[in-house]
Amino acid sequence: MSILQVDNTGISFGGLVAVDNVSFAVKPGEVFSIIGPNGAGKTTLFNIVTGVYQTDRGSVMLDGEAVSGIAPHLLVRRGMVRTFQNLQIFFRMTALENVMVGFHLTEKTSFLSDLLGLPGVTRQNRATREAALALLDRVGLARYADMSAGSLSYGALKRLEIARALAAEPKVLLLDEPAAGCNAVESEAIDKLISEIAAGGIAVVLIEHDMKLVMRISHRILVLAEGKRLAEGTPEAIRNDPAVIAAYLGEHGAREADRAQG
Repeated sequence: MSILQVDNTGISFGGLVAVDNVSFAVKPGEVFSIIGPNGAGKTTLFNIVTGVYQTDRGSVMLDGEAVSGIAPHLLVRRGMVRTFQNLQIFFRMTALENVMVGFHLTEKTSFLSDLLGLPGVTRQNRATREAALALLDRVGLARYADMSAGSLSYGALKRLEIARALAAEPKVLLLDEPAAGCNAVESEAIDKLISEIAAGGIAVVLIEHDMKLVMRISHRILVLAEGKRLAEGTPEAIRNDPAVIAAYLGEHGAREADRAQG
């Protein structure tokens, strides 16, 4: 059964149709990638799915329930969590503190408890700290826990964002270009991390321009062009699709995709 189902969704801005009747479904534990040229509507589609934009038509279902029109923070409570293309990091906070922020929706204490400094707050803070340390270890950043986030490498910051997203206990994790700007070593670390997250049962929906990464870790791929669905299928089917090669991959991209399978 699909954990996330998008049916015939679309949105227009003035006279421009940015996303045009796009449908897809993702199962738990699946890595589902969305690719396409710049301006294809990938991030706009993410914004529709995560409640940033209100869809003009169609529907979004999360775990069998309609969630179209629900605010992003309420979707997080329901298990839909995303990262953004541009880093959303608190650079003056430590890596550990950044991840602890991600637990704010799942913590049991109230504002009044915090204000009065009740014993439960101390216990909750200790539990949150321990859980955040475990997530840092999971993404390979435990040794940087007490370092300022601003001192970390770009690739480490990308993994830090994923750790903070995992703190919200997602059922569906949407990653907007998690490897953008990373070198080959950093991309490989993110590649491995995404695969491990999916293996744990979380559905991962990915926007990414790194075709090597996409072809290595994706179970299925959706290709968008000018806001419309161009193709959908396995990595093998997509890299050999003439329409996809013509519209997006080109000869160079097709060769890169082939190397990823080598």
